[in-house]
Amino acid sequence: MAGTAALSMALVACGSDDGGDEGAGSEESSSAASPSESSSESAGTASFTNDECASGASSADSFVAGGILPLTGNLAFLGPPEISGVGLAVSDINAAGGVNGVQACHDILDSGDSTDLSISTASANTLVSQKPSVVIGAASSSVSLNFVDTLTDAKITQVSPANTAVDLSGYSDFYFRTAPPDGVQGSALGTLISQDGYTNVGFLVFNDTYGTGLRNAVEQTITDAGGSCVYGCKGDGDEFPAGQTTFSAEVQAVTAAKPDAIVIIAFDETKSIVPELAASGFDMSKTYFTDGNLSDYSADFEEGTLEGAQGTLPGADPDQDFKDKLSGWYEAANGEALKDFSYGAESYDATILAALAAAKGGANDSQTVQANYRAVSGESENAEECNTYADCLALIEEGSDIRYAGPSGIGPIDDENDPSSAFIGIYQYGADNKYTLTGTVEGTK
Repeated sequence: MAGTAALSMALVACGSDDGGDEGAGSEESSSAASPSESSSESAGTASFTNDECASGASSADSFVAGGILPLTGNLAFLGPPEISGVGLAVSDINAAGGVNGVQACHDILDSGDSTDLSISTASANTLVSQKPSVVIGAASSSVSLNFVDTLTDAKITQVSPANTAVDLSGYSDFYFRTAPPDGVQGSALGTLISQDGYTNVGFLVFNDTYGTGLRNAVEQTITDAGGSCVYGCKGDGDEFPAGQTTFSAEVQAVTAAKPDAIVIIAFDETKSIVPELAASGFDMSKTYFTDGNLSDYSADFEEGTLEGAQGTLPGADPDQDFKDKLSGWYEAANGEALKDFSYGAESYDATILAALAAAKGGANDSQTVQANYRAVSGESENAEECNTYADCLALIEEGSDIRYAGPSGIGPIDDENDPSSAFIGIYQYGADNKYTLTGTVEGTK
């Protein structure tokens, strides 16, 4: 993918969504699901169900949306929006009558992170024994690579809402994703940096499949535009291990290379990198972030630390109504509103597509989901577009080919089980260390 993605940099949407701020009714679940906090009116007139799977539920008696998502670890900030995406989707599915005559339910287990892969291994083994209809996750590409073979061998469909590593394109017939590969985001970020006038760029990047793959794509775009990499470049061996907590040596080395701009590609390590980089005197408005660390840092850094810094995040900016529903579901289930919406829409669409695939195939087992996943995303040129589970289900029941077009804004799933196109949001930090959407570009593979 790196170097082969084509990106249209025409501005297609602008907004002022602050990344740091911040369903439908359902009938009572069958015995396969155990609803808790069954309804809430916190998002207008919407009501929500938290349809957790009952013990022993499987695809034989319900539509089971399993999940391996970051409840702990250095991507835990992505857990709430991704869990909300799955939970809200299941709530909406049940409000429309379920799947193939039975109710849907969700069973979310912890993925941990790449510093302790035993967590995701255990979760994958647990879900295999439960025979789910689909598994949503993981957020980290390295974590998915740890258990994707386990699910594939068991013929269980996996759909990641956040994996972007190029290595996962076409990896398995049973692996799909609703986030675009790094070539799309890398092209967008590299183009943004070049258009901002920076030609000598340094990278602080961790030694992770996601980190190095995205770095390579950004670096390639910058060098193709006539710029150069001065530190942390591909093949130089300057990457740091995941989980590292002090960065004085790396900060000294990158600033000594005199970059015009610095790209930070890391997860929770960013909270340690930023203070050291700011203390070095580097102009923090010339730093760039990516989806793995574009987060609300208002409680972490002194006011003004990140003012002017920018970053990219795959995915269209969903409308406020969807965000309100996503946050409303989380508040109903967990007693607090969402603070971050990253990959919430992708998680929702991953789950809805799986349910529609099961409905099209007439069965809730995972092999049926796999066989029909691309079809319901719009594989046919004659597919009729629909935007909700209920509307798409009605078309399927009429015998129509469909293209589900959900809030993530992705194009149909291609023959490598990737989105054929996706939007990349461009964000900028204010003095409060919260990020705001400034524009959106659409990229294609």
